[in-house]
Amino acid sequence: MKLAPSILSADFANLERDVKLVEAGGADYIHIDVMDGQFVPNITLGPNIVAALRPVTKLPLDVHLMIVQPERFIPDFAKAGADIIVIHQESTPHLHRGIQMIKNEGVKAGVVINPSTPVSAIAHVLEMVDLVLVMTVNPGFGGQSFIENTLGKIEELAILREQHGYHYEIEVDGGIQPDTARLCAKAGADVFVAGSYVYNHEDPKGQLAKLRDAVSE
Repeated sequence: MKLAPSILSADFANLERDVKLVEAGGADYIHIDVMDGQFVPNITLGPNIVAALRPVTKLPLDVHLMIVQPERFIPDFAKAGADIIVIHQESTPHLHRGIQMIKNEGVKAGVVINPSTPVSAIAHVLEMVDLVLVMTVNPGFGGQSFIENTLGKIEELAILREQHGYHYEIEVDGGIQPDTARLCAKAGADVFVAGSYVYNHEDPKGQLAKLRDAVSE
């Protein structure tokens, strides 16, 4: 398993401190949520934040683009230092092209599906991607409740990966805490994004340990 704390819930006045804190606590990725106020009803981070964080952590930067027409900004985020860029199936009519663009930048490519989007909608790009992110809440805000019927999509992706020899990791994002992380792991998830569960607590390192223990049970 891999843990990917989301800095959406970190203290933005002390972002370097909070990133280093989870790195010391055994995080595997730093998850960066980018929102444009159009694809989702919130506005957050841009390439400048990725560029600012790149020198302060050795962890891979997992950049989740919740933006309309993400192709417009893929080169900017790659140049800023993203290690993984994931784009939504729902955000572009040119998903295949977007994934090609990410790959051409020398960055790992991922695809994301919302809770209402079936796995069949991304079947044609599964052989291309390094990561598939299953949203287990509706994107746009932290602190939402886990949508349990998304577990079937995780299971489906795990079966397709085995059947076809695909190499993608299965990532989950939304409402992740020990109980839901355990369910996702049993369904086949590999990477667990957690924001409010980790950072809305006085001991983020301890929260990461609880997640890891829950999944390994």
